[in-house]
Amino acid sequence: MEAWAALVRVIERGYDDDIDKYINDLYCRNWLNEAWLLLDEHIVQMWTPQINALDDRYKAATVDDDGQALRQFLHQFHRLPGPDLWWWRRHPSILAGGLGHSLRSVGAVGVDLDTA
Repeated sequence: MEAWAALVRVIERGYDDDIDKYINDLYCRNWLNEAWLLLDEHIVQMWTPQINALDDRYKAATVDDDGQALRQFLHQFHRLPGPDLWWWRRHPSILAGGLGHSLRSVGAVGVDLDTA
């Protein structure tokens, strides 16, 4: 969960690493999704409010484009997951650094941190 919290914090400020790093970083949320199926009900109930709060912050700091921008960068090693993994269908609303450059190059819309 700490990796998801750290990623959300960075996205809120402006993720300035490159597109490949961002794609790899998103997998931390996949892991939470998979782990939830294996965890004891008590643990799930205890941590669900924190996960929901992080998910809400991620949604507030990103744009839903149904995965159109990220799909352009998911090559042979990655493909756009199904709609249940909704975090793959969003991109940061602050377009900073290498990620921002890559997303803008495929038509993503957001706030350009360099000109804001």
